Amino acid sequence: MKEIKLTINGREIVAFEGDSLLDAANANGIEIPTLCHHESVRVYGACSLCLVEAEGMPKLLRACSTKVSEGMNVNTESDRVVRARRVALELLMSDHKGDCVAPCSLNCPAGTDCQGYIKAIAQGDDRKAVEIIKEKLPLPASIGRVCPHPCESNCRRALVEEPMSIAFLKYFAADRDLESETPFTAEKEADTDKTVSVIGGGPAGLTAAYFLALKGHKVTIYDAMPQMGGMLRYGIPEYRLPKKVLQKEIDLIESLGITMVNNTKIGTDITFDEIREKSDATLIAIGAWNSMSTRTPGEKLEGVVGGIDFLREVALGNSVSIGKNVAVVGGGNTAMDACRTAVRLGAENVYVIYRRTRAEMPAEDIEIEEAMEEGVKFLFLTNPAEYTGENGSVNTVKLQVMELSEPDESGRRAPVPVKDKFEYLSVDTVIAAIGQKVNPTGFEGIELNSRGIISADEFTFRTNLPDVFAVGDATNRGASIAIAAIGEAQKAAGVMDSFLKGDVVPYIAPFVSEKNVTAEDLAHKEKLPRAVMPHRDAEERKHDFKEINLGFSEEDARKEAKRCLECGCHDYKDCSLIRHANRYEIHPERFVGSHHTGFTEERLVTIRRNQDKCILCSLCTRVCDEVAKKGILGLVGRGFDTVIKPEFNNEETITACKECKKCAEVCPTGALEILLK
Repeated sequence: MKEIKLTINGREIVAFEGDSLLDAANANGIEIPTLCHHESVRVYGACSLCLVEAEGMPKLLRACSTKVSEGMNVNTESDRVVRARRVALELLMSDHKGDCVAPCSLNCPAGTDCQGYIKAIAQGDDRKAVEIIKEKLPLPASIGRVCPHPCESNCRRALVEEPMSIAFLKYFAADRDLESETPFTAEKEADTDKTVSVIGGGPAGLTAAYFLALKGHKVTIYDAMPQMGGMLRYGIPEYRLPKKVLQKEIDLIESLGITMVNNTKIGTDITFDEIREKSDATLIAIGAWNSMSTRTPGEKLEGVVGGIDFLREVALGNSVSIGKNVAVVGGGNTAMDACRTAVRLGAENVYVIYRRTRAEMPAEDIEIEEAMEEGVKFLFLTNPAEYTGENGSVNTVKLQVMELSEPDESGRRAPVPVKDKFEYLSVDTVIAAIGQKVNPTGFEGIELNSRGIISADEFTFRTNLPDVFAVGDATNRGASIAIAAIGEAQKAAGVMDSFLKGDVVPYIAPFVSEKNVTAEDLAHKEKLPRAVMPHRDAEERKHDFKEINLGFSEEDARKEAKRCLECGCHDYKDCSLIRHANRYEIHPERFVGSHHTGFTEERLVTIRRNQDKCILCSLCTRVCDEVAKKGILGLVGRGFDTVIKPEFNNEETITACKECKKCAEVCPTGALEILLK
């Protein structure tokens, strides 16, 4: 066969007479995207993705149908080609109605594949569930217990009755894995001889260390506290997160070869510069460990303490004297942790002071309810005006009575003081849990923003120092939930890995297709009750720090997991359409217009066909005709309204279709799903 020499993207290659440009490129490891081409069927040339630019040719060429010729000089990624491909993809995606990823996953700051691990639990494969979870976070048993689960607020099951119990299912599977003889451990890549220092052993630091170690880098974590865990250990009470569970997960992270150095404070035990000198890259994940001031007169009195400081002293096992009457200022989960801890330390009267109503409290409802069950009294629409005391110790809180203003343009009602209306509360201790802030001491040279927080690039997590990255509560937006810090750390680890390999590749959130679903769309679904987490009685639990929740039974967990609607696309990880869409950073909103009327075709017996995801590439019809030799599928209608439908003429045809499945195997978008029967 005659050899043909040509150039593709500046590289001289050899092909054979009769080869297409697409074949020649593929044979030489050069990818030219396509959606309608498959080696088993004749060339079709419909998707316009395989367009390339050839020197001396005025028009772009379809690589699938253009034959190679001697001396051709082809560019597969010129500006002109990229523009054409981008438009083609934008037009396809503008009419593509389907969920690439389930809404729960989209609302998880770490991007956890909730649908994937819930399906594994439903199928009884808890180890697989943990494997899926650990693609995004290495602390599932801990996070499953404490996460305020933003995933659940986006769960479509709520349109039927109640959202899935996503976090507790994570907790269930992770506990079963930890209790097994061989808990799941991900495989490491080959050693790179690159060294990374992580400053801070909280959820962000542990997560970054985990993913960097999996990439083969040598990682050392430095932490100021006696043990790793950060706020998971020192900011969340034992009754919510048993530290033996946390420690098991930390031990698994350490088993990847990570060096963990505790009781090491930056600027005191080691300098920031010393750490940088011994590292190829450094990550700052120091969290926000200082309590915010209430700016209330008298807050310097003895007995007025910060929420995080109080919880840390209790977690360290230090003697904490709070007296009989304790007031907690704040409405978040830290305030709930503080008031419930005060109950367990023996306080007789515990009050929560909050300047708005319960409806505005940011704490989880379950935390508020359980605090009330344990005897905590809530003083809504009050705010500390002054702390007073005797002999330097606080004994009274002067409370300003508040009311909510008229709604502003956004509908928000702000708390405003009621003139000259005050109440007084006798106290022995005031715990101010209104927020946290970072302490950047020891990190001189790192640029801070106007709020005194470490400034890091939104996409690279890089600070003003080129080899130093930063994530979590210490950066940009300040303190948030643990899963947010974990999500940032996971993404930063990927960027740091690219930096260590010689080129910083920023994190860009992938484009995904999303579908609008209403309660009416799900009206046919059977209503099934959400699993209720069993827990200890309030009168029993409020006297100790043993874990409150008792965990799901296997029966309840499997049953709950089967409530999942499986919103995300079954073929997302292998979908050619979405892979190419993210390769070219598309914006299909530029082509807003009419959509095809979608439907789900069930007559293919063992295959479900979703017209909303079909791009009319006709691969299925051509494979059915040319490979299966059945011709069951065909194009119906003309122009914009064209759809693909089956035609079953007899029982023999139905049987042949049932056993074939070749159409689904070549579908590039997930429009065809093989049903497991």
